[in-house]
Amino acid sequence: MTSRAAWAGLAVLALVALASLSAWRNDSPLLPVDGEHATDGTAWLFLILLVAAFVAYLVGLALARRGLPLRTAVAVAVAIQLVPLAAPLLLSTDAWTYWGYGFIGVEGGNPYADAPAAFPESPAAAYVGADWRETTSVYGPVFTLLSEPISRLAGSSPGAAAWLFKALAAAGIVATVAAVAHWARGSALAVAFVGWNPVLAIHLAGGGHNDALVAALVSGGVVLVAARRHTVGGIAWALAILVKWIPLVFLALVLFAGRSSGRRSLLTAVAGTSVLVGLVATWRYGLDWLGAFGLLAENASQETSYALPARLEQAGVPDALALGLALGLLGVGLAFLARDAYNGNARLGRAACLVLATTPYLAVWYLAWAVPLAALDDDRPARLAALGLTAYLLPQTIPL
Repeated sequence: MTSRAAWAGLAVLALVALASLSAWRNDSPLLPVDGEHATDGTAWLFLILLVAAFVAYLVGLALARRGLPLRTAVAVAVAIQLVPLAAPLLLSTDAWTYWGYGFIGVEGGNPYADAPAAFPESPAAAYVGADWRETTSVYGPVFTLLSEPISRLAGSSPGAAAWLFKALAAAGIVATVAAVAHWARGSALAVAFVGWNPVLAIHLAGGGHNDALVAALVSGGVVLVAARRHTVGGIAWALAILVKWIPLVFLALVLFAGRSSGRRSLLTAVAGTSVLVGLVATWRYGLDWLGAFGLLAENASQETSYALPARLEQAGVPDALALGLALGLLGVGLAFLARDAYNGNARLGRAACLVLATTPYLAVWYLAWAVPLAALDDDRPARLAALGLTAYLLPQTIPL
């Protein structure tokens, strides 16, 4: 007999499928065009379907507390996270930007020294995000090295490039679900919390964002370290940081909390993996790849309209004061979290939600950091914060 929670999960699946299929209509505003978000038309139907899917998700979580078979939770989660692969690239040009940087490397250039605009012959030239055409890569060497063979496979096809990066993101979130399922040890609620989230599905398998890869590596690192497999866990943490540097914040809390002999093994694995990847990246790109972390930090200092500093400025708070308040809140929050970690409780879910709540550059796909960590922590405040952030960010990038 199918549980009520499972029916709610199937409703999420159906609504995400309908939202994904709606992108195939002619002149859909959900599709990025000429390196920009579509500006003609509105996507109210898509928004309504996604809101309905989110409501069904919340109902499913409430019902899962009363009982849900783990296998059912996993099967529905995998289906929800994979179904947007049937859609075209949704709401973002990032996957095509990855393609553009990968093409530079394939053609003998250096994506850390050469901007996409320097390669007008690139098949990705017309598809790279307009804001990134004059910018060298901001991504870590692990992702850039991975982007090259993917871009070679894609060849000159924008459709193939989009699907390959979408497939990578889908694999990342499915691996994250697997890590949570292993960690949860029978808690179907934790699996549903991550895998039934429709916003993650739309922006990861739908949008192809590399944050899914970060989520998989960080979740794997958390689970492996908790299982005292510090060396393998350290490798996962290092690879995550060398995709995007933000996991450094979470790793610091893990290290504060692990004052045993395992911390030395973890640090050794992180350092060794970082050195090895750094040597390969230096052989491939020279020392230019080191500048990517500075560029990423510079990008993070910019503002998006959904970020806390921007909201404060909209309310009349001066720009500098708004940014200072957000950074001050981040600093105070991290200090309290560091204290908790030193006492043996690394609250990674809260840390991820705090970073999202205070960063000047906030994008909806960053939920891939917060939602899995909140699920792994089994921390009610972190889960409520992650759900609140999901609801708040749900409309971002949808043309209305």
